[in-house]
Amino acid sequence: MSHSSDADENVGADSDTDGAPDRGAVVYQLADACTVDTLEQGEYYHATVNGVVEYGVFVDVSADVSGLVHDSELQGDYDVGDELVVELIEVREDGDLAFAERDPEDYTTESVAAGADVTVGELPDHVGEVVTLEGVVVQIKQTGGPTLFHVADGEAVVPAAAFESAGVRAYPNVEVDQVVRVTGEVEHRQEALQLEVDDLSRLRGAAADEVREDYEERLTAAAEPPEVEPLVEWEAFEPIHEELREVARHLRRAALVNRPIRMRHHADGDGMCASVPLQTALERFIDDSHEDTQASRHLLRRLPSKAPFYEMEDVTRDLNFALEDRERHGQKLPLLCMLDNGSTEEDIPAYRAMAQYDVPIVVVDHHHPDPDAVEPLLDAHVNPYLHDEDYRITTGMMCVELARLVDPDITDEVRHIPAVAGLADRSKAEAMDDYLDLAAEAGYEEADLRDVGEALDYAAHWLRYNDGNGFVNDLLDVGTDADRHEDLVAFMSSRAERDVERQLDDALPHVEHERLDNDAHLCRLDVDEHAHRFIYPAPGKTTGKVHDRKVEETGDPVITIGYGPDFAVLRSDGVRLDIPEMVTELTEEFPGAGVSGGGHLVVGSIKFVPGKRAEVLDALVERMADAELDEELRSTLVRDD
Repeated sequence: MSHSSDADENVGADSDTDGAPDRGAVVYQLADACTVDTLEQGEYYHATVNGVVEYGVFVDVSADVSGLVHDSELQGDYDVGDELVVELIEVREDGDLAFAERDPEDYTTESVAAGADVTVGELPDHVGEVVTLEGVVVQIKQTGGPTLFHVADGEAVVPAAAFESAGVRAYPNVEVDQVVRVTGEVEHRQEALQLEVDDLSRLRGAAADEVREDYEERLTAAAEPPEVEPLVEWEAFEPIHEELREVARHLRRAALVNRPIRMRHHADGDGMCASVPLQTALERFIDDSHEDTQASRHLLRRLPSKAPFYEMEDVTRDLNFALEDRERHGQKLPLLCMLDNGSTEEDIPAYRAMAQYDVPIVVVDHHHPDPDAVEPLLDAHVNPYLHDEDYRITTGMMCVELARLVDPDITDEVRHIPAVAGLADRSKAEAMDDYLDLAAEAGYEEADLRDVGEALDYAAHWLRYNDGNGFVNDLLDVGTDADRHEDLVAFMSSRAERDVERQLDDALPHVEHERLDNDAHLCRLDVDEHAHRFIYPAPGKTTGKVHDRKVEETGDPVITIGYGPDFAVLRSDGVRLDIPEMVTELTEEFPGAGVSGGGHLVVGSIKFVPGKRAEVLDALVERMADAELDEELRSTLVRDD
C-alpha cells in the first residue's frame, strides 16, 4: 500500500498493546472514498464501530471499507459509534477483512486521500477511477443540481461536481481562491471530464502553503509564452514583440485561472484582422487547458466597437454583463483586452469606471496615444508610437504575432493576415512587401487580399455591434473551408463595390475642390447633404472612397474632408497631417466648441458642436494649408500607376 499523508495530529495513549509499548507508530485516517486497495496488512487505522455481534464488532475504516474485529482481538467493550485504533491482520480469500484492536503509545495520525494523486492533465488516464487532486478553487457555480467547483492546479482546470441536494450549496465553507484537496471519481459528462466529488476539504497552514507554492510555480510556467520568432525580420518590430510577450502572459494567465476575457476591437478591417486570430488562438488555448469543453464559450467574448476608443455606452454594458455573470455563474470579473483602440485620452472615463472594480486592462493599438494619461490605468500597453514608430505598424500585424505567442500552432492559418491588415489600413510600412510575399506563399495574391479587406469592411457595416463569429472567420480564412472563403469574399466584395459605385455616382458631383498654399488638393464633401445615409458605405468610408478617386485622378497630394452637422472625417495622401495635434490646438482655440477626436498622420476624425462647424472647419483648413508634403505618405494607388 502506498499512503499519501498530509495533515498530522499527535495523539497519546497510556496503555501497552500485548504488554509491549509501540512508540512512534503511525495511525492512518482514511478518506471516505478510500477503497480496500488503499489498505496494507500490518498498518494501523482509525476505525468506527458500525455493529456489535456476539463474536466481536464490525468497524468502518472508511465509508466503503469495513471489517470484523473478533472478540479475541478486542481489549474492551464497544457500542455503535465508538472509535478505536485497529490493525489490519488478514485479508481473507473471500475478501473479508480481519482487524485487531491496538493501543499504540505516542502515535501520529496521517490522513490518507483516496485514489492516486494526480494533476488535472493526468485525468484522462484515470477515467472511471477514484483520484485525489490538490489545487486552488477558481470558480464556484451553483446549478439547479450540484455545486460545481472549478479547481486549477496551475496548468489546467477541471470542474468538480459536489451534490448536497438539488440547488443547495455543497461545502458552503469553501470559497474561491482557497486551496483544497478533492477526492472523487473521474467521469465523462457531456463529452467533458469532471470529478464526481466524494470529499472536498480546505487545506490550511503548511499543507496549503506547499500546494499554493507549487500552483504558482506551475501557473507562472504555463502562462509564459513560447519562444516564437516574428513572421518577418523587421527591426522596428523587435521592441514591440517583447511587449507583446507581456500581453500574452496576461492573457494566458487569465485563461488558466478562469478569468473571463472581454476583447474589445475597432469594428473595421484592421480591428477584425487583430481580433479574430487572437480570439481563435485563445479559444484553442482555453480548450487545451480546461476539461470543460464549453470553457472557451464562457470565458471569451469578442465585442466590436464602432468608435476607435472605449465609449461609455460600451463600458457600462460590459460592466453590467460582468457583474451579472459574477452573480449568476460565480465568474471572476474579466480581463479587458483592447485592440485597435484604447490608447487615447478619450478612453480614460471608461477606464476609470473599470478601475472601480479592479478590472485589469491590456491594450494593443496603433492610434496616436496619450501615454501619460492612460498608462496609469493599464496593466500592459503596446503601441508603435511609444517606440518612435507610427500607425504603419497596424494592430492586425501586431496581433497576429500576439496570437502566435498564445498558440504557435495557429501560424499557418494566419500568415496572410498581416498583409490584409496593412492593405485595409493603408499601411506604408517597410515590411509590407515582406508580408505580401508571405501571403503569396500561402496562395493569396494582392488583389485577393484587397478583396478580403473590402469584404471585411462591408461585413462590419452590416454587423454593427454583432461580432459575426464564424462568418468573419470565413471571410478571413481562419479555421474555415477554403472554397467557402473564396465564394464568400467574392460575393461580399462585389456587393461592396456595387454599393460604393452607387454612392460615388451621387456624391462626386457635389465635391468642392480647391488648391491649398502648400500645393495640395483639398476636396470637401457634405456627406450629410450629398451622400445616402444608413447604407454602405457610411460617411467615413464614403469620404475614403471619394479620396481614393481624387488621388487617382490627380496623381498629386490630396486632402479630403467629409463633414456632417457635428463631425468631420479626414483623409490625406502625401501630406503630413498630425491630426491628434490639430485636435489639441482646436480644442484650445475654440472653448465651448466641444472639439474632440484623433487618428493618425493620414486619417482621423473630429467632432464638434453643430453651431461651431464653420469656424472649426475653417481653422482646420488653415492648418492643412501649412502642412508639410511628404512623398513617403503617398498612396500605393499613385505608386502602382
